[in-house]
Amino acid sequence: MLTPTEAETETLKRMPQWPSKTCPLLEAHGRILRQSIHTDRDLPPFDRVTMDGYALRATDLTPDQRTFKIQGVQAAGMRPAELSEELGVCVEIMTGAVLPVGADCVVPYEETTRTADSMTISDQTTLEMGNSVHPRGSDYAKGALVVEAGTRLTGREIAVAASCGGATLHVTKQPKIAVVSTGDELVEVDAIVAPHQVRRSNDYALRAALISAGYPDVSRFLLHDMKHEIEHQLWHILEEFDVVLLTGGVSKGKFDYLPEVLESLEVKKVFQGIAQRPGKPFWFGIGPRQVAVFALPGNPVSAYTCLHRYALPALAKASGLPLTSPRTIRLESAVTFKPPLARLMPVELIDQGDGTQLARPLPTNTSGDFGGLVHTDGFVELPADQSEFPAGTVANYWSWV
Repeated sequence: MLTPTEAETETLKRMPQWPSKTCPLLEAHGRILRQSIHTDRDLPPFDRVTMDGYALRATDLTPDQRTFKIQGVQAAGMRPAELSEELGVCVEIMTGAVLPVGADCVVPYEETTRTADSMTISDQTTLEMGNSVHPRGSDYAKGALVVEAGTRLTGREIAVAASCGGATLHVTKQPKIAVVSTGDELVEVDAIVAPHQVRRSNDYALRAALISAGYPDVSRFLLHDMKHEIEHQLWHILEEFDVVLLTGGVSKGKFDYLPEVLESLEVKKVFQGIAQRPGKPFWFGIGPRQVAVFALPGNPVSAYTCLHRYALPALAKASGLPLTSPRTIRLESAVTFKPPLARLMPVELIDQGDGTQLARPLPTNTSGDFGGLVHTDGFVELPADQSEFPAGTVANYWSWV
């Protein structure tokens, strides 16, 4: 049986790399960039005025020369005016405009007094070259790297891509994901529930988490505990989807057919079983067409925790995102449990008022206690080689998405 770290390593190692596609910029939000973005010109592309006021030469301002003749007006988007070589002239200028040729600074309106065709600069104002000017290329020179491949695109990166002329981008093709619940006890959420039945919730929870993590193309399926039905339906699912997440049917029970059925469908098992609680029966394999198959335990807390600990990092890697290490955090209170299984413990983050947080353990009653997760923020992993974890113990932390 693998440790959690070994299971993570095997999962990441076996995940395929999903292909890229060309995507219009308007549809690129949330996608994973598969190309680097470089500037196609200097940014800003010209000496850009940053204040409404008057553009002039700084050396023209002297104790005896504080009144300037206004020779024109220039707004953003207009071709740059040319400042006369005559002493004591200026151009009225707007924020975002190109600095007029021959000018080297801007004095804001607030520091001037205007007459009909001239303005006077206040006695307290001094000017230097570059005042209220954002110089050309001061952010990035032409050809500079501004967004690296492997970035999930937000409004910030899309703004940069637009400024660099990126009307289309190469991004990771969105995977088609199937979430499959198994079990005769499961019924729809709006069904009249018999005492021996439970409403299906795992597939709703996993779908919501996947969408929150940036994978919107998720379909849900419910299979009954009949071997021939599971085999027939899974064959079609494996043909259509890139990722299959199964819940239930993976333990040692008489009706847990999944491992046997997956083998018959030529899904190659990478491993089954992790020395952890919850989620010990977790199964992972790679099917035909390099379909990634995650068979999660049927208990809701187990399924949800294993999704975050193993499946989501694997999907991130296949998408082209860089691997990241989990955050570390200190326990607010002591935890005791018996080895030899690692413990994935739900926690609530508690702000300490000094910019730090502690993890308050909130263990669920059982691995089926989904309601116990409502007030938690994520989980910590406590290793199997010790049983006592005093307050202040540093642990790896994963956040729910």
